Amino acid sequence: MTKIKIGIIGSAGYTGGELLRILINHPHADIVFTHSESNAGNKVSDVHTDLFGDTDLRFSETYHSDIEVLFLCVGHGDARKFLDVNTFDPHVKIIDLSQDYRLRANTAYRDGKFIYGLPELNRDFIRSAHYVANPGCFATGIQLALLPLAAEGLLQNPVHVNATTGSTGAGQKPSATSHFSWRNNNLSIYKAFEHQHLQEISESLNQLQPGFLPDGDGTLLQRAMERIHIVPQRGNFPRGILSAIYLDSPLGEEEAYALYESYYDTHPFTHVSKTNIDLKQVVNTNKCILHLEKHGDKLFIISIVDNLLKGASGQAVQNMNLLAGLDETTGLKLKSVGF
Repeated sequence: MTKIKIGIIGSAGYTGGELLRILINHPHADIVFTHSESNAGNKVSDVHTDLFGDTDLRFSETYHSDIEVLFLCVGHGDARKFLDVNTFDPHVKIIDLSQDYRLRANTAYRDGKFIYGLPELNRDFIRSAHYVANPGCFATGIQLALLPLAAEGLLQNPVHVNATTGSTGAGQKPSATSHFSWRNNNLSIYKAFEHQHLQEISESLNQLQPGFLPDGDGTLLQRAMERIHIVPQRGNFPRGILSAIYLDSPLGEEEAYALYESYYDTHPFTHVSKTNIDLKQVVNTNKCILHLEKHGDKLFIISIVDNLLKGASGQAVQNMNLLAGLDETTGLKLKSVGF
């Protein structure tokens, strides 16, 4: 197979760096340009220093349409601005890692629309798509914990979520809450009940279980908050998200395991474990691992993902593989670090 010609916009940040690490070793990838306004002309390995010896690529100030796939690793709001002022040939497929095109009201782009890029929900749609909106990191882990229930219409009660993310979830730009001296040996809550990822989560669940979103005059976020009660936390570790989820459910524990194992049987990156799980099992991988327990009337679900891989760049390459007609695991099976 000829190699896929790839361009990356915004490649100096965390998601851009992870994308480069994967694509440099991807057997079918040819990185034509890797763009960064702030680092134009610098070696990629000067910024992503772990890539020293792996690549001689330099960040580019320019970009063009002589590619087949374009990745947008820019901030929220910046992807739409970029595409509004830059035109790429119609043959170029676009994968956006920001939140700009995830919600159904915002998917339109030129003569097409962005498909929501969660393979465990939309794999067949992604294969025939031209533009893909990569899911959010919290959204990925929480949706994967709930999709099997939604597919059977079993989300009839409020869903409670406590989800803790590592510091890389805040992006590479330093801030008061990502500073080491504040974050280390610390734990805090933010955006309680109102996290923006609730909107894409609720739309996906409503896709499988029509009526999951309540009717009403409220905004999408307000209606989602009626069904999903989330408490996000900032953890004192670099990467990964652990989501602890519970809801009232008539399913017994073995019934629940049978349902989840059947749903994810053909999805190579989502696994169901009957033994308890911990976050290090998925760090530096594109995996999601789920664990289920039944406590009285409550079904308890633990979901773990790496926020930068399955929650961002790894999933973006998984989507590229689907767009290109490749096995979706291509270039994504290796774990670079054990502990």
